[in-house]
Amino acid sequence: MTTTAGPASTTDTIVLGGGCFWCTEAVFDRVRGIVDVESGYSNGETIAPSYEQVCTGRTGHNEVVKLVFDPAQISLREILEIFFVVHDPTSLNRQGNDVGTQYRSGIYYLDDRQKQVAEDVIREIADSGTYRAPVVTEVLPLANYSTAEAYHQDYFVNHPNQGYCAFVVGPKVEKFQKTFAARVKD
Repeated sequence: MTTTAGPASTTDTIVLGGGCFWCTEAVFDRVRGIVDVESGYSNGETIAPSYEQVCTGRTGHNEVVKLVFDPAQISLREILEIFFVVHDPTSLNRQGNDVGTQYRSGIYYLDDRQKQVAEDVIREIADSGTYRAPVVTEVLPLANYSTAEAYHQDYFVNHPNQGYCAFVVGPKVEKFQKTFAARVKD
């Protein structure tokens, strides 16, 4: 899905699930070339589920972030390289202490080009031996996406001292900033 905002401005969109969307959103909010980050739910059966419904694990939805990015500033490949560093793509249905299908690793593409990039990056990671276990990230077409409730948007920015943010989100943001210093927004 390519969106054009004017003659010189073109953006692209990808949806990623990497555990709790508070963590993933906080990282990608700081990435140069990312125009917008929205927390949401995707690839489940329920239409427009609530957070409480998703947390039961019975809707099939994943907590995700929808990233709108400027391909002139950052490529999908670079976004996925960041994605694979800031979460554990070998952990099935969990990230740290967050357990359930809503925390699975996923790349939800909008076209065949995005699917190919995702599959290429995963194959390169597998061939490199970076991880001791196989990558379990699902690569599927985006389905049944809905925006998460307003209180989930910009959660880390609005609640940096909340326990989960201080002890889980903060360290992921720091890891991104140290590992990808050249990609951090000014």
